[in-house]
Amino acid sequence: MTPAPHQLPTFRNLATLPERPRLLVVDDQPINIQALYQIFHADHEVFMATDGEQALAFCRNNPPPDLILLDVVMPEMDGIEVCRQLKADPVLADIPVIFVTACSEPADETRALESGGVDFITKPVNPAVVRARVKTHLTLKAQGDLLRSLVFVDGLTGVANRRRFDEALEIEWRRCQRKGAPLALLMMDIDHFKRYNDRYGHQTGDACLQQVAATLKAGLQRGHDLVARYGGEEFACLLSECDLAAGLHKAQALLAAVAALGIAHADSPTADRVTLSIGVAVLYPSGECGPDALVAAADTALYEAKRSGRNRVCASPMVK
Repeated sequence: MTPAPHQLPTFRNLATLPERPRLLVVDDQPINIQALYQIFHADHEVFMATDGEQALAFCRNNPPPDLILLDVVMPEMDGIEVCRQLKADPVLADIPVIFVTACSEPADETRALESGGVDFITKPVNPAVVRARVKTHLTLKAQGDLLRSLVFVDGLTGVANRRRFDEALEIEWRRCQRKGAPLALLMMDIDHFKRYNDRYGHQTGDACLQQVAATLKAGLQRGHDLVARYGGEEFACLLSECDLAAGLHKAQALLAAVAALGIAHADSPTADRVTLSIGVAVLYPSGECGPDALVAAADTALYEAKRSGRNRVCASPMVK
Protein backbone atom coordinates (compact mmCIF):
# COMPACT_ATOMS: atom_id res chain seq x y z
CA MET A 1 0.00 0.00 0.00
CA THR A 2 1.40 3.42 -0.95
CA PRO A 3 1.85 5.72 2.07
CA ALA A 4 -0.17 8.89 2.18
CA PRO A 5 1.89 11.94 1.17
CA HIS A 6 2.15 13.23 4.73
CA GLN A 7 3.75 9.94 5.81
CA LEU A 8 6.64 10.13 3.38
CA PRO A 9 9.97 11.39 4.76
CA THR A 10 10.78 14.84 3.44
CA PHE A 11 14.15 16.22 2.43
CA ARG A 12 13.90 18.60 5.37
CA ASN A 13 13.48 15.62 7.75
CA LEU A 14 16.60 13.95 6.36
CA ALA A 15 18.77 17.08 6.53
CA THR A 16 19.02 17.54 10.28
CA LEU A 17 20.66 20.54 11.90
CA PRO A 18 23.64 20.11 14.24
CA GLU A 19 22.59 19.79 17.87
CA ARG A 20 24.25 23.14 18.67
CA PRO A 21 25.09 24.97 15.45
CA ARG A 22 28.36 26.95 15.49
CA LEU A 23 27.93 30.66 14.76
CA LEU A 24 30.73 33.17 14.21
CA VAL A 25 29.78 36.80 14.95
CA VAL A 26 32.13 39.35 13.34
CA ASP A 27 31.79 43.01 14.39
CA ASP A 28 34.26 45.66 15.55
CA GLN A 29 31.77 46.93 18.16
CA PRO A 30 31.59 44.73 21.30
CA ILE A 31 28.06 45.94 22.08
CA ASN A 32 26.81 44.49 18.77
CA ILE A 33 28.56 41.19 19.41
CA GLN A 34 27.02 41.06 22.88
CA ALA A 35 23.53 41.68 21.48
CA LEU A 36 23.82 38.76 19.04
CA TYR A 37 25.40 36.57 21.70
CA GLN A 38 22.39 37.13 23.96
CA ILE A 39 20.05 36.10 21.14
CA PHE A 40 21.84 32.88 20.23
CA HIS A 41 23.98 31.56 23.08
CA ALA A 42 21.26 29.35 24.61
CA ASP A 43 20.91 27.14 21.51
CA HIS A 44 24.14 27.75 19.58
CA GLU A 45 27.87 27.76 20.09
CA VAL A 46 28.76 31.42 19.53
CA PHE A 47 32.27 32.51 18.59
CA MET A 48 33.38 36.10 18.16
CA ALA A 49 35.84 38.09 16.04
CA THR A 50 36.37 41.84 16.09
CA ASP A 51 37.99 42.29 12.67
CA GLY A 52 38.20 40.61 9.29
CA GLU A 53 41.66 39.06 9.66
CA GLN A 54 40.66 37.51 12.98
CA ALA A 55 37.51 36.07 11.40
CA LEU A 56 39.42 34.51 8.49
CA ALA A 57 42.06 33.09 10.83
CA PHE A 58 39.37 31.51 13.01
CA CYS A 59 37.71 29.85 10.01
CA ARG A 60 40.99 28.56 8.60
CA ASN A 61 42.46 27.24 11.83
CA ASN A 62 39.39 25.68 13.46
CA PRO A 63 36.46 23.52 12.39
CA PRO A 64 34.52 26.00 10.21
CA PRO A 65 31.39 27.57 11.71
CA ASP A 66 27.99 26.58 10.37
CA LEU A 67 27.05 30.22 9.70
CA ILE A 68 28.66 33.68 9.95
CA LEU A 69 26.96 36.90 11.04
CA LEU A 70 29.15 39.60 9.50
CA ASP A 71 29.29 43.37 9.84
CA VAL A 72 30.02 45.41 6.70
CA VAL A 73 31.82 48.48 8.04
CA MET A 74 35.01 47.49 9.87
CA PRO A 75 38.50 49.03 9.92
CA GLU A 76 41.28 47.71 7.63
CA MET A 77 39.22 44.91 6.02
CA ASP A 78 35.49 45.43 5.56
CA GLY A 79 32.89 42.68 5.59
CA ILE A 80 32.56 42.64 1.80
CA GLU A 81 36.23 41.69 1.41
CA VAL A 82 35.98 39.11 4.20
CA CYS A 83 33.07 37.47 2.39
CA ARG A 84 34.92 37.50 -0.93
CA GLN A 85 37.93 35.77 0.62
CA LEU A 86 35.72 33.17 2.27
CA LYS A 87 34.01 32.38 -1.03
CA ALA A 88 37.38 32.11 -2.80
CA ASP A 89 38.54 29.38 -0.40
CA PRO A 90 37.20 25.92 -1.39
CA VAL A 91 37.23 24.81 2.26
CA LEU A 92 35.14 27.76 3.46
CA ALA A 93 33.04 28.66 0.43
CA ASP A 94 29.94 26.77 1.61
CA ILE A 95 29.60 28.68 4.91
CA PRO A 96 26.50 30.89 4.66
CA VAL A 97 27.20 34.55 5.45
CA ILE A 98 24.46 36.84 6.73
CA PHE A 99 25.41 40.52 6.72
CA VAL A 100 24.25 42.37 9.83
CA THR A 101 24.91 46.06 9.35
CA ALA A 102 23.82 49.63 9.90
CA CYS A 103 24.08 50.20 6.13
CA SER A 104 20.61 50.35 4.66
CA GLU A 105 20.95 51.61 1.09
CA PRO A 106 19.92 49.24 -1.74
CA ALA A 107 23.42 49.61 -3.22
CA ASP A 108 24.92 48.32 0.05
CA GLU A 109 22.65 45.29 0.02
CA THR A 110 23.49 44.61 -3.62
CA ARG A 111 27.24 44.71 -2.92
CA ALA A 112 26.83 42.36 0.05
CA LEU A 113 24.81 39.80 -1.88
CA GLU A 114 27.07 39.99 -4.94
CA SER A 115 30.09 39.24 -2.71
CA GLY A 116 28.49 35.93 -1.71
CA GLY A 117 26.23 36.78 1.23
CA VAL A 118 22.96 34.86 1.57
CA ASP A 119 21.02 37.53 3.49
CA PHE A 120 21.18 41.15 4.64
CA ILE A 121 19.81 42.38 7.97
CA THR A 122 19.91 46.00 9.10
CA LYS A 123 20.68 47.12 12.64
CA PRO A 124 19.23 47.36 15.18
CA VAL A 125 18.22 43.74 14.76
CA ASN A 126 14.85 42.31 15.69
CA PRO A 127 15.67 39.14 17.73
CA ALA A 128 12.75 37.13 16.30
CA VAL A 129 13.63 38.07 12.72
CA VAL A 130 17.35 37.34 13.02
CA ARG A 131 16.62 34.00 14.74
CA ALA A 132 14.21 33.00 11.97
CA ARG A 133 16.62 33.93 9.19
CA VAL A 134 19.53 32.13 10.82
CA LYS A 135 17.38 29.02 11.23
CA THR A 136 16.34 29.18 7.56
CA HIS A 137 19.90 29.41 6.29
CA LEU A 138 21.16 26.72 8.66
CA THR A 139 18.44 24.42 7.31
CA LEU A 140 19.38 25.23 3.72
CA LYS A 141 23.03 24.53 4.52
CA ALA A 142 22.13 21.18 6.12
CA GLN A 143 20.21 20.23 2.98
CA GLY A 144 23.16 21.19 0.79
CA ASP A 145 25.55 19.26 3.03
CA LEU A 146 23.30 16.21 2.75
CA LEU A 147 23.29 16.38 -1.04
CA ARG A 148 27.09 16.70 -1.12
CA SER A 149 27.51 13.84 1.33
CA LEU A 150 25.41 11.51 -0.82
CA VAL A 151 27.83 12.09 -3.70
CA PHE A 152 30.75 11.20 -1.44
CA VAL A 153 29.45 7.99 0.19
CA ASP A 154 30.41 4.47 -0.88
CA GLY A 155 27.16 2.71 -1.76
CA LEU A 156 28.10 -0.66 -0.29
CA THR A 157 29.82 0.20 2.99
CA GLY A 158 28.35 3.59 3.88
CA VAL A 159 31.76 5.15 4.56
CA ALA A 160 33.38 7.84 2.43
CA ASN A 161 34.23 6.93 -1.14
CA ARG A 162 37.46 7.52 -3.07
CA ARG A 163 36.24 10.88 -4.37
CA ARG A 164 35.59 12.11 -0.84
CA PHE A 165 38.97 10.81 0.30
CA ASP A 166 40.80 12.68 -2.46
CA GLU A 167 38.99 15.90 -1.58
CA ALA A 168 39.61 15.50 2.17
CA LEU A 169 43.29 14.76 1.59
CA GLU A 170 43.74 18.04 -0.30
CA ILE A 171 41.84 19.99 2.36
CA GLU A 172 43.64 18.46 5.35
CA TRP A 173 47.02 18.77 3.63
CA ARG A 174 46.53 22.54 3.26
CA ARG A 175 45.14 22.93 6.77
CA CYS A 176 48.01 21.02 8.40
CA GLN A 177 50.49 22.96 6.27
CA ARG A 178 49.10 26.25 7.59
CA LYS A 179 49.28 25.00 11.19
CA GLY A 180 52.64 23.22 10.88
CA ALA A 181 50.91 20.05 12.07
CA PRO A 182 51.50 16.41 11.03
CA LEU A 183 49.10 14.50 8.81
CA ALA A 184 48.84 10.71 9.16
CA LEU A 185 47.48 8.22 6.64
CA LEU A 186 46.65 4.56 7.30
CA MET A 187 46.29 2.37 4.21
CA MET A 188 44.57 -0.94 5.00
CA ASP A 189 43.95 -4.10 3.04
CA ILE A 190 41.81 -7.10 4.04
CA ASP A 191 44.16 -10.08 3.91
CA HIS A 192 43.48 -12.69 1.21
CA PHE A 193 40.09 -11.23 0.37
CA LYS A 194 39.91 -12.92 -3.05
CA ARG A 195 40.18 -16.28 -1.31
CA TYR A 196 37.41 -15.16 1.06
CA ASN A 197 35.11 -14.34 -1.86
CA ASP A 198 35.97 -17.59 -3.62
CA ARG A 199 35.19 -19.63 -0.50
CA TYR A 200 32.09 -17.87 0.83
CA GLY A 201 30.63 -16.07 -2.19
CA HIS A 202 30.33 -12.43 -3.13
CA GLN A 203 27.26 -11.68 -1.01
CA THR A 204 29.08 -12.86 2.10
CA GLY A 205 32.11 -10.91 0.88
CA ASP A 206 29.98 -7.76 0.69
CA ALA A 207 28.75 -8.36 4.25
CA CYS A 208 32.36 -8.74 5.36
CA LEU A 209 33.31 -5.41 3.78
CA GLN A 210 30.38 -3.76 5.52
CA GLN A 211 31.38 -5.15 8.93
CA VAL A 212 35.00 -4.12 8.51
CA ALA A 213 34.02 -0.62 7.35
CA ALA A 214 31.66 -0.15 10.31
CA THR A 215 34.38 -1.29 12.72
CA LEU A 216 36.94 1.10 11.25
CA LYS A 217 34.48 3.98 11.39
CA ALA A 218 33.58 3.19 15.02
CA GLY A 219 37.28 3.22 15.87
CA LEU A 220 37.72 6.88 14.91
CA GLN A 221 36.70 9.00 17.88
CA ARG A 222 37.56 12.46 16.50
CA GLY A 223 34.90 14.05 14.35
CA HIS A 224 37.33 15.24 11.65
CA ASP A 225 39.04 11.85 11.16
CA LEU A 226 37.99 10.08 7.97
CA VAL A 227 37.70 6.45 6.92
CA ALA A 228 37.14 5.78 3.22
CA ARG A 229 36.84 2.81 0.95
CA TYR A 230 39.86 3.36 -1.25
CA GLY A 231 39.03 0.59 -3.70
CA GLY A 232 37.97 -3.06 -3.60
CA GLU A 233 38.98 -4.45 -0.19
CA GLU A 234 41.30 -1.52 0.57
CA PHE A 235 40.45 1.22 3.08
CA ALA A 236 42.18 4.45 4.08
CA CYS A 237 42.07 6.43 7.32
CA LEU A 238 43.09 10.08 7.28
CA LEU A 239 44.14 11.47 10.67
CA SER A 240 44.99 15.17 10.78
CA GLU A 241 47.28 16.61 13.50
CA CYS A 242 48.39 13.06 14.32
CA ASP A 243 52.07 12.14 14.79
CA LEU A 244 53.68 8.78 14.07
CA ALA A 245 53.29 7.40 17.59
CA ALA A 246 49.58 8.24 17.66
CA GLY A 247 49.11 6.89 14.12
CA LEU A 248 50.73 3.58 15.03
CA HIS A 249 48.63 3.34 18.19
CA LYS A 250 45.44 3.90 16.20
CA ALA A 251 46.50 1.37 13.55
CA GLN A 252 47.14 -1.32 16.17
CA ALA A 253 43.75 -0.62 17.75
CA LEU A 254 41.98 -0.97 14.38
CA LEU A 255 43.92 -4.14 13.59
CA ALA A 256 42.77 -5.67 16.88
CA ALA A 257 39.16 -4.47 16.44
CA VAL A 258 38.79 -6.16 13.06
CA ALA A 259 40.38 -9.39 14.32
CA ALA A 260 37.99 -9.29 17.30
CA LEU A 261 35.03 -9.48 14.91
CA GLY A 262 35.92 -13.15 14.53
CA ILE A 263 34.80 -13.38 10.90
CA ALA A 264 35.83 -16.90 9.87
CA HIS A 265 38.32 -17.14 6.97
CA ALA A 266 39.07 -20.82 6.50
CA ASP A 267 41.16 -20.28 3.34
CA SER A 268 43.48 -17.67 4.81
CA PRO A 269 47.08 -18.84 5.26
CA THR A 270 47.55 -15.99 7.75
CA ALA A 271 44.85 -16.60 10.38
CA ASP A 272 41.57 -18.44 10.96
CA ARG A 273 39.67 -15.15 10.73
CA VAL A 274 39.55 -11.98 8.66
CA THR A 275 42.56 -9.76 9.36
CA LEU A 276 44.10 -6.55 8.06
CA SER A 277 47.48 -5.41 6.88
CA ILE A 278 48.10 -1.72 7.61
CA GLY A 279 50.68 0.76 6.36
CA VAL A 280 51.17 3.99 8.32
CA ALA A 281 52.77 7.17 7.00
CA VAL A 282 53.11 10.62 8.55
CA LEU A 283 54.26 13.84 6.89
CA TYR A 284 54.43 17.47 7.89
CA PRO A 285 52.88 19.06 4.79
CA SER A 286 55.10 21.63 3.08
CA GLY A 287 55.78 23.12 -0.31
CA GLU A 288 58.49 20.56 -0.96
CA CYS A 289 56.03 17.76 -1.76
CA GLY A 290 52.32 17.22 -2.23
CA PRO A 291 49.63 14.90 -0.85
CA ASP A 292 50.63 12.20 -3.34
CA ALA A 293 53.85 11.74 -1.36
CA LEU A 294 51.84 10.78 1.72
CA VAL A 295 49.79 8.24 -0.24
CA ALA A 296 52.94 6.77 -1.79
CA ALA A 297 54.62 6.44 1.61
CA ALA A 298 51.57 4.74 3.14
CA ASP A 299 51.32 2.40 0.13
CA THR A 300 54.97 1.42 0.55
CA ALA A 301 54.40 0.68 4.24
CA LEU A 302 51.30 -1.39 3.38
CA TYR A 303 53.29 -3.40 0.84
CA GLU A 304 55.90 -4.10 3.53
CA ALA A 305 53.19 -5.26 5.97
CA LYS A 306 51.89 -7.71 3.35
CA ARG A 307 55.36 -8.84 2.28
CA SER A 308 56.43 -9.56 5.85
CA GLY A 309 53.50 -11.83 6.72
CA ARG A 310 50.27 -9.76 6.82
CA ASN A 311 48.02 -9.22 9.86
CA ARG A 312 50.38 -6.51 11.07
CA VAL A 313 51.19 -2.80 11.04
CA CYS A 314 54.23 -1.35 9.31
CA ALA A 315 55.31 2.28 9.35
CA SER A 316 56.98 4.28 6.63
CA PRO A 317 60.38 5.65 7.65
CA MET A 318 59.52 8.80 5.68
CA VAL A 319 58.56 11.41 8.28
CA LYS A 320 59.43 14.97 7.34
